Amino acid sequence: MFEPLKGFFRGSRGGQPGGNPPAYSPSGARLPANGRGSGEPTHSTRPSRGLEEFFVHIRDTTGLTILDLGGATQKNVSFITDLGHRLYSEDFLRILHEAFGPDDAADQTNSGRIEYFLKQTLDYPQGHFDGVLVWDVLEYLNPVLLGAVVERLQYIVRPKAYMLAFFHSDDKLEEVPSYTFRIEQLNTLEIIQQGMRRPAQLYNNRSLEKLFGRFESVKFFLTRERLREVIIKV
Repeated sequence: MFEPLKGFFRGSRGGQPGGNPPAYSPSGARLPANGRGSGEPTHSTRPSRGLEEFFVHIRDTTGLTILDLGGATQKNVSFITDLGHRLYSEDFLRILHEAFGPDDAADQTNSGRIEYFLKQTLDYPQGHFDGVLVWDVLEYLNPVLLGAVVERLQYIVRPKAYMLAFFHSDDKLEEVPSYTFRIEQLNTLEIIQQGMRRPAQLYNNRSLEKLFGRFESVKFFLTRERLREVIIKV
C-alpha cells in the first residue's frame, strides 16, 4: 500500500533531494522584490481550467513527483500530498531577487549569475519530475535567463509530463499584479494579490508558442484576471 510522502522543501541555498527541509511560513506570503506594496493582500477564489487540465493527467495515479515554483504554502503541500504525490517546492522569485539584486532584470545576462541561479532553483536530475506548477514566475526573466530556465525545465521533467504556467494577457503593461496561488480543489484556485511587480517581458499567444516550441504541445485558457493559463506538454 502506497503511503503519501511528505513534501520536500529547499531553501535559498539549494541542497540535494533527501535533505532536511527548512522552516517555511504556513501563510505562503510572497512579497514582490521590486514592486510596490498595496496595503493588505487581496484574496479571491475562482475556477481554473489550466489547473483542472493539469490534474486530469495525474489525479488517477499515485507516487508522482511534482515541483512547485511558487514557494511552499500549506494548502499546496497538503493538497498534493493528500493525492499521494511527493511535492518539491522552490521559492523561485525570492531566489531570483537574491541572485540578481533589487532590480531583478539588471544583470540577467551574466553567465555566472545564471549558473548560480539554476543551481539554487533547478538543480535536479534528468527526468526527475512528473509535473511542474510554474505559476507566473517566467514573466520576470529576461530572454537570456528565460531561455536557460526553460531548457533546464525541459531537462528535469520526464517526457509526456505537464507544466502549468501563467502569463498576463495584456502585453503593454509596465507593472503586473504579484500573485500567490493556493490550490483549493482540482479545478479551483485561491489567488492572493500582494502589490505590483515589473515584468521583464510580456507575451502573446504567438510568442508563447515560440517560447515552448521544443515541447510537444501548448494549450491556452484566458481568465477573468486577464491571465493566460498555459498547459505545456513536454
